[in-house]
Amino acid sequence: MTKIVNHWIGGKTVEGASGTYGPVTDPATGAVTTKVAFASVDEVDAAVAAAKDAYRTWGQSSLAQRTSVLFRFRALLDAHRDEIAELITAEHGKVHSDALGEVARGLEIVDLACGINVQLKGELSTQVASRVDVAAIRQPLGVVVGITPFNFPAMVPMWMFPIAIACGNTFVLKPSEKDPSASVRLAELLAEAGLPDGVFNVVHGDKVAVDRLLEHPDVKAVSFVGSTPIARHIHTTASTNGKRVQALGGAKNHMLVLPDADLDAAADAAVSAAYGSAGERCMAISAVVAVGSIGDELVEKIRERAEKIKIGPGSDPASEMGPLITKVHRDKVASYVTGAAAEGAEVVLDGTGYTVDGFEDGHWIGISLLDKVPTTAKAYQDEIFGPVLCVLRVDTYEDGVRLINDSPFGNGTAIFTRDGGAARRFQLEIEAGMVGVNVPIPVPVGYHSFGGWKDSLFGDHHVYGNDGTHFYTRGKVVTSRWPDPSEGPAGVDLGFPRNH
Repeated sequence: MTKIVNHWIGGKTVEGASGTYGPVTDPATGAVTTKVAFASVDEVDAAVAAAKDAYRTWGQSSLAQRTSVLFRFRALLDAHRDEIAELITAEHGKVHSDALGEVARGLEIVDLACGINVQLKGELSTQVASRVDVAAIRQPLGVVVGITPFNFPAMVPMWMFPIAIACGNTFVLKPSEKDPSASVRLAELLAEAGLPDGVFNVVHGDKVAVDRLLEHPDVKAVSFVGSTPIARHIHTTASTNGKRVQALGGAKNHMLVLPDADLDAAADAAVSAAYGSAGERCMAISAVVAVGSIGDELVEKIRERAEKIKIGPGSDPASEMGPLITKVHRDKVASYVTGAAAEGAEVVLDGTGYTVDGFEDGHWIGISLLDKVPTTAKAYQDEIFGPVLCVLRVDTYEDGVRLINDSPFGNGTAIFTRDGGAARRFQLEIEAGMVGVNVPIPVPVGYHSFGGWKDSLFGDHHVYGNDGTHFYTRGKVVTSRWPDPSEGPAGVDLGFPRNH
């Protein structure tokens, strides 16, 4: 029987009432294995209402109560990490080890949320004027929303909801309809950890559900990760409706390789960062910029390594790279490779005809490597989100920085060099939110914040870290004066208050 994934509202599974369902496929076989309920406006309203009702008590709960739930959730998440990874592999297609890594990075943010009391402790200034004290505190917003992508169905929601609920908010998650099971399992574990009903809710669906969340008057903030066009729409629509927004968009992450770099290390890094998770990562390296005369040698080293990658079902321990999420996406990725030569690129490796024996209907594509790619080519201009690596050639470091900074995206970037001065200069001159020095995928640890620049981020706050805490809270300043009993009435004074 086909599995059905329903909503999670008010602490329990709620069957879809709209009668509309979306298909969820096993990317390795192409078979529909699951149906996911698509929420109507009424069902979205029910989830927001449950969250609003829960906020009345959760928002007033103690930090000790909140963190004790999160500590229990962390233990359960750790105990069930293999199970969650298996759900991810079955619906996303990434290999099991990669799915485990996703869960591990999500756990980092849960760790951060367990210590939220340090970040919420506030400030106090005493005696700013005669017997006057001033305190600065941070308080939760209310009902907040997360809209998350298919490529990290467990990790990206955990970038959001642990910090949000630790700060005292209640949460409505709208995960990708392409791989929804992991989010519901996280909801079940939160309930098992003792999270009160309604504090965390999950509604599935498409544009109907998203648009209702963006306009709902009881939603105070929206967090989003996805493509740049959708991020721009989310930011514009939610802001127009008076909500706080952080919307992370697409990327075209460059890796600048200087002539003094260790080319073996650079090639290893390029292959790992370009083809891991079949390139379906917003922090994947999709453009290598070779400086000077090293281009031919670097491309050959990349080719040698890329050809050895084992592609197969994510459930096979021997597989290093799995299929793409859908056939439609597979065909779109392939189009960038088939059209590359006509746009002036040299096709070194063409993975468009790749299949896996016994899994011929899976969403397979092999490794593709394009060299001498002009900046006018679609393969360079667009976020491909697949296992296609572009190599561009420049003469100097300055040319490389100029090329990277001319990109409309500014999510992450990296430099490979042995020159400390060049590396220091690069991290200051480059226009991107996350920079790696001999590190190809500079995803920050949980206690720093994740976010890009330019068309890779809409809104003022990055995700998790201090930015996450500030996004999910608002500041309040309390000025208090307790007169000495021996004093008489202060009297009327129409002048502007002064400190003295």
